[in-house]
Amino acid sequence: MQHHTKQWRKLTGEYLTNYLEDEVLGVILREKEQGHSLKVCIGTDSQVKGTFTEFATAIVFIRKGKGGFMYLNNETTQEKMTIKQRMMTEVSRSIEVAYRLCDLFTSHNIDMEVHVDINTNPIYKSNDALKEAIGYISGMGFNFKVKPEAFASSCCANKVVQ
Repeated sequence: MQHHTKQWRKLTGEYLTNYLEDEVLGVILREKEQGHSLKVCIGTDSQVKGTFTEFATAIVFIRKGKGGFMYLNNETTQEKMTIKQRMMTEVSRSIEVAYRLCDLFTSHNIDMEVHVDINTNPIYKSNDALKEAIGYISGMGFNFKVKPEAFASSCCANKVVQ
């Protein structure tokens, strides 16, 4: 399996120079100092482009009532996947990031959700992975949203894989 990973970056394109955990802790401390109440949503989307599949993961920080900002990561693979495998890979990437950061969010009393770009309508192929995805996320103990409420994956991550 061949992967190409880019560093985490801000929406401006500026790449992080320190570890993601250190960046997120800095964000939490800065935002709390400024009096903002935060919520975090993590989601992944993917797009097949010829023989490559590109995945984008977004960590969206919402300042309750005052906008928000996000961090992004892209990765490409040449691995062939069914739609169900691709949907579960999206979920897995989001859970990996959520798990990596959840202790930070918990210790600072910040709500976090995993957003899943899977359609709840059975006429869509992505729906085949819905039951497994919900079980996986619930089993990890995370709150989640699915389409159409899953904006971190459906809107934010989606914008950087098109």
